[in-house]
Amino acid sequence: GMVSHRAKQRGRGQCGSLGSGNHYAEVQVVDEVFDQEAAAAMGLQKGTICIMLHSGSRGLGHQVCTDAVQEMEKAMHEQGIELVDKQLACCRIQSEPGQRYLGAMKAAANFAFVNRSLMAHACRKAFERVFGKKPRDLDMHTVYDVSHNIAKEETHTVDGKEMRVLVHRKGATRAFGPGHSEIPSKYQEIGQPVLVGGSMGTCSYVLTGTEAAMSLSFGSTCHGAGRAMSRSKALKTLDSHKVLKAVEDSGCTARVATRRLAAEEAP
Repeated sequence: GMVSHRAKQRGRGQCGSLGSGNHYAEVQVVDEVFDQEAAAAMGLQKGTICIMLHSGSRGLGHQVCTDAVQEMEKAMHEQGIELVDKQLACCRIQSEPGQRYLGAMKAAANFAFVNRSLMAHACRKAFERVFGKKPRDLDMHTVYDVSHNIAKEETHTVDGKEMRVLVHRKGATRAFGPGHSEIPSKYQEIGQPVLVGGSMGTCSYVLTGTEAAMSLSFGSTCHGAGRAMSRSKALKTLDSHKVLKAVEDSGCTARVATRRLAAEEAP
């Protein structure tokens, strides 16, 4: 198959788990509403409690990437492609390695979707246990599930011409504007929901895509708060205990699997 045995091994025991890094499950409250129509379409209003989940394809997706980079390093040489950094490894889309990668990437995206679905189910069951009500009675519907760190074949206007292109979004997510054919019918009028997670202890945002994104960024936007410091530098210069205390002092409760790593994602 297109997904290696090693990738399957790494993912086998991880489906339904968050993972480390900037992945999180956060219980949030809607603090402000800037667009009443869009918020109403998504079932959100001031005071609504919601859960934002950020996770992906775990070790399976990481291994798919590692495998592809290794194969593409060879393919680049054969296809006469030269790059300044091997982490930008690529190959021609229609070549055998290119098609193999797209197949494995789609499998990883499916794994990620199931992973998030299982965690969403676990969140609903936890709320049911605590509040003694069924998730349906608590109106725990999914507002939106979206992939990031993925390549998608789309139609865009390039130099005045409509073209079929492969859009790679790394640390980015889709932000299609109102009326786009690939947006669910319930969101056609407002644009695609865009989930932008904040850093620990800071606000997150639920936004909507605009027509401007289609001309400025191939219908893309950021998918998180971004970084002002590398992970390795954060671990060396910040104290995890102080980071967690600051988060707690801001009125938030944080639970981390490894306290030492809290500094990695300091706000």
